[in-house]
Amino acid sequence: MKSYIVGVGMTKFEKPESRDWQYWDMAKEAGTAALADAGISYAEVEQVPVGYCFQASTAGQRAAYELGLSGVPVYNVNNNCATGSTALMMARQFVEGGISDCVLALGFEKMKRGALGGGADGGAADDSFKTSPVARHYGIMAAGHGFEMSPPTAQIFGNAAREHMERYGTTAAQLAAVGAKNHRHSANNPNAQFQDVYTVEEILAAKPIHEPLTKLQCSPTSDGAAAAVVVSERFVVRHGLHDKAVEIVAQAMTTDTQESFASGSCIDVVGKPMTAAAGRAVFSSSGLGIEDVDVIELHDCFSINELLTYEALGMCEEGGGGKLVESGATTYGGRWVVNPSGGLISKGHPLGATGLAQAAELVWQLRGQAGPRQVPQARVALAHNIGLGGAAVVTLLRR
Repeated sequence: MKSYIVGVGMTKFEKPESRDWQYWDMAKEAGTAALADAGISYAEVEQVPVGYCFQASTAGQRAAYELGLSGVPVYNVNNNCATGSTALMMARQFVEGGISDCVLALGFEKMKRGALGGGADGGAADDSFKTSPVARHYGIMAAGHGFEMSPPTAQIFGNAAREHMERYGTTAAQLAAVGAKNHRHSANNPNAQFQDVYTVEEILAAKPIHEPLTKLQCSPTSDGAAAAVVVSERFVVRHGLHDKAVEIVAQAMTTDTQESFASGSCIDVVGKPMTAAAGRAVFSSSGLGIEDVDVIELHDCFSINELLTYEALGMCEEGGGGKLVESGATTYGGRWVVNPSGGLISKGHPLGATGLAQAAELVWQLRGQAGPRQVPQARVALAHNIGLGGAAVVTLLRR
């Protein structure tokens, strides 16, 4: 059975505490927008998976109740930074499994200012990591690189960047080119947390976070919400939604295997093997390849992760991510447009909303509704959302 996204919505992503709202307010705004986009009421929704990382248990119900008190099941989803795409995957499974005809996937986050710690619990550079869900991941990093006082997530990705530079000759300027591209893209996105444009030189000169990463190569903490209405083919037909429907062609989630830890490399620990496995799965099941994709929203939590994802998805050879971004192949006029929204680096990263915001951007792109950031003649799109701990979700969409 096929599944389709027929409605999407999101709030503007904003710096934490910059707006006087609660998480249920942002969830209502995004959910209402998605329902309005689909042209349906909440009364037609049969199930609601809700993603978030930093709120208390059953916060999903508190948020969904703002849309209606219909008594439908609400599922609270937490998968670190892959939470939003996990909620979307649950919605797709309900529909493709024949359990429901209409499911609302909702994600939100209300965060604190400052750097993100080692997981949904915030983490710290102390003994708390011994009991953290990501203790194994940080233990691998500490064994090879030590453990410093900079933000732990920046450390593990920064060390992955150092390894990539040592192994493949990737340069700091190539890493900064990712940030420059994504900040440039976000200038055309009114929902992005930032709309400022920077040169590679300005990004290199920005505040160091963990060498070689500077502040303008790191995703910020953010408040925001996003939502998607996922329905069956018969729901599309019954409601005459063909003009809005975007097919979820294939989707896969992978978690860590021995490959993530066996090498002792931060490149593997931060999820490159998971991404590669999820990519292989969606290409195999769909009969499509990366060469068929026009537009991509991928998880650039740090600039290095964009380069690692290029390689994991087969967009270039192993170690060629730096040269690929430097060539212009991943921006307008190139082979693909990657992160036309500005990505996590510039659009923002409210953990529970990120994966659903990626879906929203790609639906707008495939419908031709992306305004000045529209990718010409976009027909096939790919979303990639990853979380340490770990989970990687890759989704193929087609119009």
